[in-house]
Amino acid sequence: MEMTSQLKWNPVLVDPTGRRQMKPRTLGKTMVMDKGLGLLAFQDLIQTSQAHVDMIKLGFGTSVLYPQAVLRSKINLAKENGILIYPGGTFLEAAVHQNAVDSFFDMIIELGFNAVEISDGTIHMERRLRNELIARGLDEGLAVITEYGKKGWGSTIELAELIETVLIDSELGASLVTIEARESGKGVGIFDDNGACKDEELQSVLASISGELLLWEAPLKHQQVHLIRTLGADIHLGNISPDEVIALEALRRGLRSDTLISTIRKG
Repeated sequence: MEMTSQLKWNPVLVDPTGRRQMKPRTLGKTMVMDKGLGLLAFQDLIQTSQAHVDMIKLGFGTSVLYPQAVLRSKINLAKENGILIYPGGTFLEAAVHQNAVDSFFDMIIELGFNAVEISDGTIHMERRLRNELIARGLDEGLAVITEYGKKGWGSTIELAELIETVLIDSELGASLVTIEARESGKGVGIFDDNGACKDEELQSVLASISGELLLWEAPLKHQQVHLIRTLGADIHLGNISPDEVIALEALRRGLRSDTLISTIRKG
């Protein structure tokens, strides 16, 4: 016998918080860090999780290491599913260091990337050049995501500098400013050497800057749980492992014990 209607979960089970936005969303965006997925694994990610992924970053300078046909396929698949895809900011830093910025932009446009990350986590970058790179990305029709913070162990957030960076970057057209945490999630930014959140620094930042402008790199589960409990499910989170996307979405919706009570109360 043919099914005449499609089974549907009760909405209160799909999203117990009752507040999760669907794509394209303005709150609660998730950025996935792809450090070298093969095409089949990438297709699996899209097939299972595309509704929960807003951005995919091809980490560091890995974009140049793929067979070009594979890279183009990944880019096209992401765009077809409403996902921003961009090379890691370190790749643009390498282009700056090698005086190859024009070549960098020519290639990412030709390949079809629809976003770019502008960072200075490893190199020193004058404010003037940062401004020029933001403008260049926008002129090329790319979404621009910038990043604040150094990658060195023990680097911290300088509040006045962060506020100035976020205000200028957003005024120039950056859609989000990422707060650096590296892929390890330890010893950088708002996380201490053990990966625990420095709550005092976190609250100092949010007392001065709208959380809607910030994308917090939080690769570890306990960091994601803490930030969602502290700031709510609408926080933007990044450097999420491809195999943790659905688990994170469950945290956001209160479908894991870690956040079942806290997120529903916030809703």
